[in-house]
Amino acid sequence: MSVTLARPRSGPAHRPGPPPAPWWRGRRAQGWWYAMPTALIVSVLFVAPLALVVWMSLHRWPLLGPARFNAPDNYIKIADNPLFLDAVTFTLKYTVLTTILLSGLALGLALLVQERRPGVGFFRTAFFLPGAVGFAAAALLFYGMLNNDFGPIDPILQTLGITDEPVKWIGTPDMALFSTIGLVLWRFAGFNMLILLTGLQAIPAEVYEAARTDGASRLQIFTRITLPLLRPTIALMLILSVTGSLLAFDQFFVFTNGGPDNSTVSMVMVVYRDAFFRFDLGGAAALSVVLLVALVLLNVLQMRVLRGRGR
Repeated sequence: MSVTLARPRSGPAHRPGPPPAPWWRGRRAQGWWYAMPTALIVSVLFVAPLALVVWMSLHRWPLLGPARFNAPDNYIKIADNPLFLDAVTFTLKYTVLTTILLSGLALGLALLVQERRPGVGFFRTAFFLPGAVGFAAAALLFYGMLNNDFGPIDPILQTLGITDEPVKWIGTPDMALFSTIGLVLWRFAGFNMLILLTGLQAIPAEVYEAARTDGASRLQIFTRITLPLLRPTIALMLILSVTGSLLAFDQFFVFTNGGPDNSTVSMVMVVYRDAFFRFDLGGAAALSVVLLVALVLLNVLQMRVLRGRGR
C-alpha cells in the first residue's frame, strides 16, 4: 500500500516590509512637532519672564548697579507696605462690585437679544461695539466726558435740572470708584454678553418647547433650565471677570491716577510704583509673585466651587 504525501502549496514569496520610519517622523513625534511652536512661544513670553521675576524677587535689584541676594527680605517687607495692604482691600472691593454688576448686566443683555427678531442684530452690534475700543482710549474718553472743567456731562445735567452744581465724578473716593465701575461696565458688558449669548444659543430649543408644553412659567424655565445649562459659560465669564478685576491697572492709571488720596490704587499700581517710581525692582517682583500665587489659588478655588455646583 503506497502513501502519497501532499505537496505543500506554493504561496507568494515573503517580501520584507518597508523599513521603520525614523523617530522624528513617527506619529508621536508629529504631535511634538505641532506643539513645538506654541511651546516655544509660551516658553519665551511666559515661562522665561516668570522665572526671571521669581529670581528678581530673591534679590535686591536696583535699577542701576549689581543685584544682591537678600531673600526673603523682599517678601517680609510686603507686610510693612501700608499702600499695598490698602490696595488689597480696595481691589477686592472693586472686584466684588464689578463682578456682580457686570455679570448681571451682561446676562440681562444676552437674554434681551437671545431670540431672533427684527432689529436684534443692530442691538447686538451696538452692545458689543464698546468692546472694540481700547481700554486706555475708553478711560480717556470717560475722563474727558466727566471732567468738571470741559466735560459735557455736567452742563447737560445742570441744563436738565438734575444737578445744581458740577458733580465730583472723581473727586471723592466713592464717586471715583463708581465712576470707574461705570467705565468698566460700558467697556465689557457687550463682550460678556457675547460669551453668554453663545452659551444660550447652545441650549437646544426642544428643551424649552418641552418645558412650555408642561406648563412651566418663564421664571421656572429661567431658574431650572437656562441657568443650570448655562453654568459652564457663566463659570468662564466669572473667571475672566475676576481675573481682569484683580489685575486692574489701565482704568485707574489713566482715569483716576490712583486718586483722590490714593483711594483708587490697585495692587498692580503698587507694583508699578515700586518698580518705576521707587526703582525697587526686587520688591516689585516679590509683589508680583504674591499676586500671581493668590490669583492662581483663587482661580483654582473658583473652578472647584463651580464644578461642585455643576454636579
